[in-house]
Amino acid sequence: MVRTWLAALAAVVLLVAGEAPAAPHAKQDVTIAMDDGVSIAATLYLPDGAPPTDGWPALVFMHGFGGDRSSMNALVEAAGFAAGQYAVLTFDARGHGASGGLVSVAGPREIADVRAVRDWLAARPDVSDTKIGAWGISYGGGMILNSLAAGVPWAAVVGVETWSDLYSGLMPQGLVKSGLVAALASSIPEHRRDPSMVAVQAAALAGNAAAVQPWAAERSSLSKLGSVTTPVFIAQGRRDFLFGIDQGSRAFARLQGPKALYVGLHGHAPSTFPAADTPYLLTRVVAWFDCHLRGAGCDGAQRTVYVAPETFTGQVVRRGSLPPVSPAFVSFPGVTTFARVGKTVRTSAPLRRAIEIFGTPTVRTSVAASGGWSRLVAVLTARTPQGREIVVSAGGVPTRPGAQKVTIQLVNQATFLPRGSRLTLTLASSSTAQSPSNLLYLDLPMPQSARARVGTAVLKLPALRTPITR
Repeated sequence: MVRTWLAALAAVVLLVAGEAPAAPHAKQDVTIAMDDGVSIAATLYLPDGAPPTDGWPALVFMHGFGGDRSSMNALVEAAGFAAGQYAVLTFDARGHGASGGLVSVAGPREIADVRAVRDWLAARPDVSDTKIGAWGISYGGGMILNSLAAGVPWAAVVGVETWSDLYSGLMPQGLVKSGLVAALASSIPEHRRDPSMVAVQAAALAGNAAAVQPWAAERSSLSKLGSVTTPVFIAQGRRDFLFGIDQGSRAFARLQGPKALYVGLHGHAPSTFPAADTPYLLTRVVAWFDCHLRGAGCDGAQRTVYVAPETFTGQVVRRGSLPPVSPAFVSFPGVTTFARVGKTVRTSAPLRRAIEIFGTPTVRTSVAASGGWSRLVAVLTARTPQGREIVVSAGGVPTRPGAQKVTIQLVNQATFLPRGSRLTLTLASSSTAQSPSNLLYLDLPMPQSARARVGTAVLKLPALRTPITR
């Protein structure tokens, strides 16, 4: 998996440079001691020649959950970050790679590590102590935003496919994305998990939102970003079922300094990183750091939104704000009663026009739960006129005994549906009822006596007024 990622990254980066980028001038592995005695393993790159009078501007790169700095080293070297005007540091997060300690998921201990790593770099005589930026993907991006909210004095940052509100990312509406959480947890060996991580996973799978919320709040930046004036570039994926577009757009709305939001093809499943538009994204990232760390090539824009079409061919739409949407409604009539392993599947008539969904679709329906039935999961799929099946989005809510009306918010994303597509809504106790390969919401235990009666469902789709994809 890692080898495939590195090969794909090298291929797309070559599209940026047009040829193999220059090799780094100097590279050394270092160890940085934390105040609790834990050692953090890192790699330092320094440009060739004498540093500027005030030291080299610098960049810190942070990897994803369960990974290590090898992926960041590949990015740094392939994209040429370490061959020009920057000192660069990559490091294995606590509990990852060759670093010591236990993983508590971007908590206060990890943020203290980030601060210490940044301060270690700033203390070097050949590095500027005021021009240090940071780039992070997924877990690394979350740590960057959290550290920024905690007052770590970054000069400019870039967060890619990451979160600003961890609770809404992992347990929206009080129902945990159990398949994704289980997959994330499995990427960390048991002996490297902090007890708090183990406890909160158990609480989330048990539906104990009261235990998860304070834990997630301590690891979220959103509520604190209103006072942040640091230049921030956020890149979210159009179709990322772990951290949707809203994780970036809500942060973007609160930030007070220079800011950019890029909505592209990269992301967690069902998307990938790298993606077709990654070369273009990297050019924007380089320009961001060059502007805010070196004062080079600034275009004067203080608030920019980029949106890449699904059919990316080298161009994106650039705006001052998110593109406007209007609601489209689809009704799925019927009344269906099913048991724990049952489901209801309802399909619409063909769409009369193309729709580019952009935002959070919602499903409103009534459900009567009995016998211990505890949740309702909705999966929206589409079949195009060409026969292609697309999992558009999914979501779920806990249910209580008896009759109730529910509104299920699906993952915030962007999906283009051509004219003539048919929508299918699957309602059940898990996403695996739609397909055994759809592991977003697992079929967690419920009593054999569990029953649900579901009435007419109304789907509300936020549709771009002017589609970006053609």
